[in-house]
Amino acid sequence: MTSTATNSMTAAQITAPRQSRIIEAERPTPGPRDVLIEVARAGVCGTDIHIWHGDYELAKFPLIPGHEFAGTVVAVGDEVTRYEVGDRVTADPNVPCLTCPECQRNAFNQCHDLKALGVTTNGAFAHFMVAPERNVFPIGDLSFQDGALIEPLACVVWGLKRVHVQPGDHAIVFGAGPMGCLLMQAVKGSGASSVTVVDRSAKRLEMAARLGADHVFEADGLTPEATRSAAPHGFELVADATGIPKVMEGAIAYARPAGTLWVFGVAPESATFQLSPYELFRRDLRVVGTFAINRTFQEAIAMIEGGVVNVAPLVSHTVPLQEFEAGLELAEHDPDRMKVQFDVAGS
Repeated sequence: MTSTATNSMTAAQITAPRQSRIIEAERPTPGPRDVLIEVARAGVCGTDIHIWHGDYELAKFPLIPGHEFAGTVVAVGDEVTRYEVGDRVTADPNVPCLTCPECQRNAFNQCHDLKALGVTTNGAFAHFMVAPERNVFPIGDLSFQDGALIEPLACVVWGLKRVHVQPGDHAIVFGAGPMGCLLMQAVKGSGASSVTVVDRSAKRLEMAARLGADHVFEADGLTPEATRSAAPHGFELVADATGIPKVMEGAIAYARPAGTLWVFGVAPESATFQLSPYELFRRDLRVVGTFAINRTFQEAIAMIEGGVVNVAPLVSHTVPLQEFEAGLELAEHDPDRMKVQFDVAGS
C-alpha cells in the first residue's frame, strides 16, 4: 500500500543488472515548472527489459524505471499554469535540451543531451513521479490503463511520419505483440489497403485478427511466396516489431520493388544483420529506422480517442508493483502475453 508518511513512497528500484528491490523512497518535490503525478498504471516496455539486463547505455543504476504511465496531478510548481491538482494526465518521457544542433532542427529524439523519465532519471514504477509541465498531456476520460498506452503508440506515430504509408499500400508486420498490434492498426488507419501480421504465437495472431489484421500467418516455415494471396506483388511496407536481427534480415525478401523496410523493434546494441547492397540498389529499396518519440503524443491521443487504434484489449496482465520482478519476467518470457502493466495505485 502507499506509505502513510507524506514524504515517502513505495517504488521499484533496479540496483544492478537483474537485481531489484522494493523501497521506501523520498517522495519527489516538483520544481517551479514541474508537475507531481500520482501514478495509477505503468506499462512494461522492451526498453525496461533491456535496462533490467543492464544493456541499455543511457540507463545508470540505481534507477526507478518506467516511462509508459498515466495518473493524477497531486501538486504543481509555482510557475505551472496548464495543470491543476486532480487532472488526469500522462507525459512524454523524452526531455530534450532544446538548444543542441539536433533540437534546433526539430530532431528532438536525437538530442545530444537527451534525458528520459524512467531511463536517465527516476520514472513511473513508483507511487509518485515528477515531469516537466511541457511534457505533460491531459488524457480526459481515457482510463488510466489506456492512458499508459499512449507512449507506445506515440513511438509508432513517429515511425509513421518517417515511412510515409501511401493509400492502397500493402503492409506486413512481423510481430503480433502489443507493439506489433499497435503498429498494424496505425498503418491501417493511415490508408493501407491491407495489413498482414506474422508471429509464432497463435494467441497473438488471434488478437491481431480481432483488432483488424486482414491476413495473419504463422512464422514457422513462412516464405514470401506463401504470402502472395495477401500481396501478389510483394509489400510496399515491411515492418519489424520483433527486434530480432534474423527476422529483420529475412523480412527484406517480402518487400515489393521500391518498398520500405521499417526497423521498429529494438535489437540488442551489439547485434547485426546482413543486407545485400546490390539488392537495395537494384530493387530501389529503403531501410528506415525510427527511434522513440518526436513530439507525437498529441497524434497518439487523437488516434485513441477517435477510435483509429483500440488499445484496451492489448493489456493481458495487470501486476501489483510489489511483484516487480515477476512482472518483468512475465513480460520477457511469456510467448502469449501482450502488454504487462503494474497497478501502482492499488499496490
